[in-house]
Amino acid sequence: MESLRDNVGHPWSPPGGGPLGALSHDVIHGLDVSTPLGREDGVSPERIGMVLGGLRPKQVAFFGVDLDGVQLHAEDIDWSYGSGAPVHGRAQDLLLLVCGRRVPAGRLHGPGSGRFVPAR
Repeated sequence: MESLRDNVGHPWSPPGGGPLGALSHDVIHGLDVSTPLGREDGVSPERIGMVLGGLRPKQVAFFGVDLDGVQLHAEDIDWSYGSGAPVHGRAQDLLLLVCGRRVPAGRLHGPGSGRFVPAR
């Protein structure tokens, strides 16, 4: 968390820019590190919700994940995206999915989740 606070006054602006772009950058790359380490305490669901809430089709398309025919539903915040077969999970795991990251096995469930099961 301290590393996030250290970036508050930094003038760098990520692609997409603005405060939400900076938050998205820190949250997504923070999950890139914390998830494989098994850390679950890095980012609050509310902050992840801010990032998910800012997603638009253009940002989703950037990561190249095919979400056609599924509707993502967060279990820990009020957020959903898309339409079709439901895929349920925690907000952080759905954010990883949307960003083209591997979601650890067993974290997504629902009729549409089978197509996102990581290969062994």
